[in-house]
Amino acid sequence: MENSIELHDGLGDLERAAGELAERVPAALAPLARVAYNYRWTWTPGGHELFSSIDPERFERCAHNPVRLLLEARAGALRRAAGDPDLCRRAAQLERTIADELARPVAETPIAEPASPVAFLCAEYGVHVSLPIYSGGLGALAGDILKEASDLALPLVAAGLMYNKGYFRQRVDASGWQHEYWLDTDPELLPAALVTGEGGSPLTISVPIGEREVAARVWRVQVGRVPLFLLDTRCPQNGPLESWITARLYDADPQVRLAQYALLGVGGVRALRAMGYEPAVVHLNEGHAALAPLELARDGRGRAERRSLVAALQHAADSPAAPERRSLRMALDRARQRTVFTTHTPVPAGNDVYPADDVQRALGGLAAQLGGTVQELIELGHDEGADGTAPFGVTQAALRMSRASNGVSRRHGEVAREMWASLWPGRQPGDVPIGHVTNGVHVPTWIGPQMRALLDAHLPADWLARADEPTVWEAVDAIPAAQLWGARCAQRRALVELVRRRSVCDRLMRGDLPGYVDAAARAFDPDVMTIGFARRVATYKRLELLARDPERTLSLLDGERPVQVVLAGKAHPRDEEAKRSLQAIFGLKGARAVAERVVFLDDYDLATGAALVRGCDLWLNLPRPPLEASGTSGMKSVFNGGLQLSVLDGWWAEGYDGSNGWAIPGDVDVDHEAQDERDAALFHRLMAEDVLPAFYERDEAGLPQRWLEMIRASLRTLGPRFCATRMVHEYLRGPWSGGAGS
Repeated sequence: MENSIELHDGLGDLERAAGELAERVPAALAPLARVAYNYRWTWTPGGHELFSSIDPERFERCAHNPVRLLLEARAGALRRAAGDPDLCRRAAQLERTIADELARPVAETPIAEPASPVAFLCAEYGVHVSLPIYSGGLGALAGDILKEASDLALPLVAAGLMYNKGYFRQRVDASGWQHEYWLDTDPELLPAALVTGEGGSPLTISVPIGEREVAARVWRVQVGRVPLFLLDTRCPQNGPLESWITARLYDADPQVRLAQYALLGVGGVRALRAMGYEPAVVHLNEGHAALAPLELARDGRGRAERRSLVAALQHAADSPAAPERRSLRMALDRARQRTVFTTHTPVPAGNDVYPADDVQRALGGLAAQLGGTVQELIELGHDEGADGTAPFGVTQAALRMSRASNGVSRRHGEVAREMWASLWPGRQPGDVPIGHVTNGVHVPTWIGPQMRALLDAHLPADWLARADEPTVWEAVDAIPAAQLWGARCAQRRALVELVRRRSVCDRLMRGDLPGYVDAAARAFDPDVMTIGFARRVATYKRLELLARDPERTLSLLDGERPVQVVLAGKAHPRDEEAKRSLQAIFGLKGARAVAERVVFLDDYDLATGAALVRGCDLWLNLPRPPLEASGTSGMKSVFNGGLQLSVLDGWWAEGYDGSNGWAIPGDVDVDHEAQDERDAALFHRLMAEDVLPAFYERDEAGLPQRWLEMIRASLRTLGPRFCATRMVHEYLRGPWSGGAGS
């Protein structure tokens, strides 16, 4: 973990923490103690298996946290591991592999360098299950971006919040109703280190929130080559209310949420500067960090100029540049030309808005410190033409304060231009300056071991580094059918074993009857087609379509060509309608076929998600169009040889070509009842006439040749287009990087 520039960014603190852990374990395991403090081990082949082999049960109990594993494992387990020559050899090799990765030179880019990197700001990060500061797809994507930036050796740093209770944990009762609870996270037991300043005291920044100066300390987490800095308000300088700001991810209280957003945006930039970084570009991943550009422009400017800046940012980028507005233009450039913004949702509830009075209470002091009035700040988040009492929208503010903005799929870009056209009066939606960069996934994180070994054997040796090149994927056509089917069966078998274990525990926790408890453990079959439907439970995801026609659903589960279904996901605690959609599935549980062939896995997290996308044969996505901005879980399935049956919305609208999966039309229909009836019927028809025959029809060798041809087509057509390598390269080009069109 070397750094070529002089920074006070916690690198030494992280190395000291790793060294102290190494002193606690047998000398032969010291390499693992050092590796434990860099999440690069999570996407290095063999890393997970190596830590698990020390004490598999303890590793599970520790949520795959290697620091806790080495601290909590029994002395006997550590001695046995230290005495295993093969394990010690693999540990030393893992450390060398990661050290070689970190020693590579930083990639040269026209927009950033180590002292002036790209600063990525996001409210959540799904780096690994052991770092519980994520809720779902946004966090998983943020984690993938950091990992891909590390693989590409880009000069990038990230900032977020260290939530001490994280996102809620889920328990579903016997009726299917979701209950929420929270658990404390001790950052001292995470692969993280508190950043210290001179004299060894914690580095602390402050942000005026409400009537107080709120202090925040900074934790450093290492994601390969990328440092992730997490702000934490549990400081002695703060009272209980201020300390609570970084308690829960997406706290339901609007004042807490506003405080989190001020801390993330303004505090994130202040923390980076306090450690010695001056960001060349700030990437706002969703609107939660929308206030960051104001802090970017504050440094070194007089109060009058700062006030002019706030006023200038109320205007679109193409407002007339009259002579008297020249100074405003300069101020605007300081803020906007260093900021890019990605919007992630066309769902209104996903674009936070706050009453003006709430903003006044929470951010009045901050507005003054930034050089303006709170009313000027509020107006940054107004729809065009709104009066002074209108609510403050974080997406509107982020759009106004960014030089370039994008949606996360081609169709989402179109929807976003229509949705936010009013911010550019006089322009047609097609001319609104919001582009798109379709999401992609970090392949080494999500691919299963059997598929990874298969592709390593048949694709070019450097295929992961060139995953965005179509020619790399041509070799999948030459993979022998028996080998491809063998990898798929092995990963399905691993998922079935997990389902059998988890389903018994989950059903016992719900208080189900003994016969129902044991049903899935008996009947889930490694040779049966396995369907996955796992994602955030929201009304527009239409989970209830699976239960809309109970008779056809039961015949699907229990026919001559049966299927088994694995469901998982969380509804927002206040989304009662989404919770009821989950209950609709449980309403069929009395049927034997449902008890044996449908499993809902409680408390969906990154580890469960990885198991599902690796093991499922068919990935199902039934959003109400056009509300699926992108969707990345299906992309993860692709790299594991899974096929898609999805509505033509989000990424699938540009990925489907007729040979690589199945599609349900993505037309917008205001008659939701008719649309649901039509789509449910089409789903069942596709399953009966196309999907099941392709899977179950076998040749003389027992191989489903048509299914395997579709897997090859899926990998060949979708692999280069929906990997994070392509996504990050797109962010490095065009208006988002400061190139043409910015």
